[in-house]
Amino acid sequence: MFLRAFLLISLLLTIAAVAVLGFRGEKGTNEPWEIFPDMVRQVKVRAQAPLGFFADGRGPRMPVNGTVPIGYEMPNPHAGAAESHMAAGFSVGTDYMNTGKMGTTNWGTGIPVPVTPQLLQRGRERFSITCAMCHGATATGNGITKSYGLATVVTLQDDRIRKMSDGEIFNTITNGKNTMMAYGPNIMVQDRWAIIAYLRALQRSQNATAADVPPEHRAEMDKPAENKPAEGKPGEQKPGQKPEAPKK
Repeated sequence: MFLRAFLLISLLLTIAAVAVLGFRGEKGTNEPWEIFPDMVRQVKVRAQAPLGFFADGRGPRMPVNGTVPIGYEMPNPHAGAAESHMAAGFSVGTDYMNTGKMGTTNWGTGIPVPVTPQLLQRGRERFSITCAMCHGATATGNGITKSYGLATVVTLQDDRIRKMSDGEIFNTITNGKNTMMAYGPNIMVQDRWAIIAYLRALQRSQNATAADVPPEHRAEMDKPAENKPAEGKPGEQKPGQKPEAPKK
């Protein structure tokens, strides 16, 4: 009895194995039964293949307007020349511009691109997008992520950071540090320096002294502030004004 049951179970297992594995890859006119299809047939668009989903019968579609190729910058509409996509740099060299180092070991300092209002504006935009959620709008370390438990964010207004060389800050942005991820693959080299330039402006704004004010404007600091009375709404009586007699 035991032997018969064993043979029966073995036969059933053999039939099941052959049904599942034995005819895999065989061609036939009928739709096969697939217990484990393993995504052999997927609903997808194949390159240069027709597709009945669209009216023109084509699978590949034209890119939407404004599409920028990966690794390229947006064209500058104020350049004056014909618009074109310029190749974006992601630390492709070994010089100070791409590494923040003078030589092989020493961190350099200084912004290696012209610091213009346009560069600072670009740095402000990139800082607001990439850095402000952790470091805060004024780089004091009070970004929105702190309220969600990320308590290890340092303030960039600290003396240690203000005295840190520009090259070392560039390297931190590129490769990350501690709980900060690496932004080298996401932020172009030019934008990293724009962020550093804007960060230096933020640090100066929060730690400014009278010596930072141009000499021709220092006299204005001693002038008392003008407290102009707030303008009321039309028909509203101003403080200290006598009411007018009703007109007949």
